Amino acid sequence: MSDLQRSFAKAKLAGLPLEPPLPASALRDEPVHEDEAQDEDSSSASSASSASSTGTIKPNSKLFFARPDGSKPGSNALDPLPWTDFFAQENYLENVGPDETVIYHVYITPPAHKGPLFVLHHGAGSSGLSFALFARELRKALPDAGILSVDARGHGETIVQTHHGQIKGTPHDLSLKTLSSDLSNMIELTQAKFDWPRLPDTVLVGHSLGGPIVTEVASTGVLGGSMLGYAVLDVVEGSAMDALQKMNFYLATRPRRFPSLASGIEWHIRSRTLRNTFSARVSVPSILYQERNHDTSSHECETWGWRTDLSATEHYWGDWFSGLSKKFLNANGGKLLILAGTDRLDKELMIGQMQGKYQLQVFPDAGHFIQEDQPAKTAMVLVDFYRRNDRSALVLPPKVGDLLKKKS
Repeated sequence: MSDLQRSFAKAKLAGLPLEPPLPASALRDEPVHEDEAQDEDSSSASSASSASSTGTIKPNSKLFFARPDGSKPGSNALDPLPWTDFFAQENYLENVGPDETVIYHVYITPPAHKGPLFVLHHGAGSSGLSFALFARELRKALPDAGILSVDARGHGETIVQTHHGQIKGTPHDLSLKTLSSDLSNMIELTQAKFDWPRLPDTVLVGHSLGGPIVTEVASTGVLGGSMLGYAVLDVVEGSAMDALQKMNFYLATRPRRFPSLASGIEWHIRSRTLRNTFSARVSVPSILYQERNHDTSSHECETWGWRTDLSATEHYWGDWFSGLSKKFLNANGGKLLILAGTDRLDKELMIGQMQGKYQLQVFPDAGHFIQEDQPAKTAMVLVDFYRRNDRSALVLPPKVGDLLKKKS
């Protein structure tokens, strides 16, 4: 990136609000207010399948915009936060295919007054709650916006059932083709669930693995004229393929289980995997599950393990990211790339950026989980991206033929 481009990026960021720092009480059993969320001091099937939608859970509307429980006096600063603080509903959408039945789990806040729909897809090992704080910030800036945050198969609470029964742990088919088909199905099922005659104007947002998935959906054109654009968060083909060589080492060095949810949350903060305590409190519990074991004294003990076995997905790592840069540049619709550092750009994206083929935003103070570390900044950039690509705001000049008719 040239000095001019780098200075432009820094100038763009300067106008955005800073995420507040993590207070000293963040890792102690003291109340922490929502505006003190940022942690900067801790260590680092096909759409033709028959489909139906079932199972909607709605939180108390009085609590929807309430402050997180963590802000209440006497609460533990590492207590999990509920999804009801960030989304209006959670839905279980059933898709019946010839070989399997998938019950997709999604979080949704429906759009209001013909507002747009932001479809959010998490990265490998995460869940739809990875976008929880981002979703709330987005609604603050764009109150009519709808939000659909999904759990991919093998993640969160999405369940895959075959003729042989439910697949426990990580499903075998996590190919890019299957995951992108799943996302298309979830959008279609959500439209049917809410009886939308037409899909709202849609912006696709994908973090890490979610980036190739939303890019694949955009490139297929399955959403038609409803898709305004797509955004990819902190993943490019070149650096992703390089990072995969170190993935097994990373997986081998992280804890295999935790004695409690709080300790799992704390590890993510201290290791600087996540740099925002409030986001960790809502997203981390959804990527762990409760194990029941028996110790040597025959006493039952509970530990928390990883919900998704990332090591079992190694076969698909190359498939996920190969050809991403070219596909990202060539798909129809507005394009946005948000990175935590310019060093992540590969040659093809550098050339495309110089040619003005996409919008680039850099958050140098964020880690890999940009939408969790910097939710307010990410939301503001996405709102600006939507407004740039909002066709409803366009006022087209009158046709020459119509003007001539008026004169005659």
